[in-house]
Amino acid sequence: MVQHSMKQHQIQSLRQIDLKQILNLCGCSPHRLDQCKWHTPCGTISVKGQKFMNWSRNKGGGGAIDLVCHLRGDDFKQALIWLASNFALSSLPHAGHENPSYRHQASLQLPHRDQSKIERVIHYLTTQRCIPRKIVMDLIEYGNLYADSRSNAVFVLLGKEKSVVGAELRGTGSTQWRGMAPGSKKQLGCFYALGKSNRKMVICESAIDAISCLVLWPEYTAISTSGANHNPAWLKKFLDHGCDIYCGFDADNTGDMLADKMTRLYPSVKRLRPPEHDWNQLLQSSSPP
Repeated sequence: MVQHSMKQHQIQSLRQIDLKQILNLCGCSPHRLDQCKWHTPCGTISVKGQKFMNWSRNKGGGGAIDLVCHLRGDDFKQALIWLASNFALSSLPHAGHENPSYRHQASLQLPHRDQSKIERVIHYLTTQRCIPRKIVMDLIEYGNLYADSRSNAVFVLLGKEKSVVGAELRGTGSTQWRGMAPGSKKQLGCFYALGKSNRKMVICESAIDAISCLVLWPEYTAISTSGANHNPAWLKKFLDHGCDIYCGFDADNTGDMLADKMTRLYPSVKRLRPPEHDWNQLLQSSSPP
């Protein structure tokens, strides 16, 4: 659907889509402590109602169309096409109804592989994150890690029969950024780093922490929840199979709170609190200079 075939009230209704829905769909991630801030490939964005501001670029706007243009680099027409393709346009409310909630129809959109950027990802993970090169190369060889055109590290989430159900994205540049591939279904699978035992598991908040945990505790399989989540959909299945599970969430207020919720919900889960803020920080501090 293009601009000239849309009625004005439909365009206005697309403009009023909740900005948080757009940010989630574009794989952006909310700030852990500030609910108004989001980490995006364009830098940190603050959202208040239907207004947004990118402090990294000193640029802001209002409404879903402006935000799509900003995040994706689309022009007005391209933004309309993208919104119409990802949100149901049937039974659109007329303009004047604020923040309509749409059923989005997003399918998984994995970033395209860009082999020319893989060395930057390898350098970032081995040099800045202190992950052994062999582990990084093994993940690449097995297809669980690759680079996209923006030099992001792409960590693949696997579901039943190793089907790809999503991906964690981690920026490798000077601006810290992480998010999810649009359409990722975390309830259907996870990123994991296989240890010596697949019945002893440590649950971590991110793929990099999971890999770091594997380096530090090679007898355990480390699993990422791709953002702190005290009750991932797949956890009960592992517990029902008698797996020995530890919650290795970050050593901060959020990590402690969600670990407490997890252990209350599943008493057999034990807390394994990182001595540093997270497992990667511990790996970095224990690595030789």
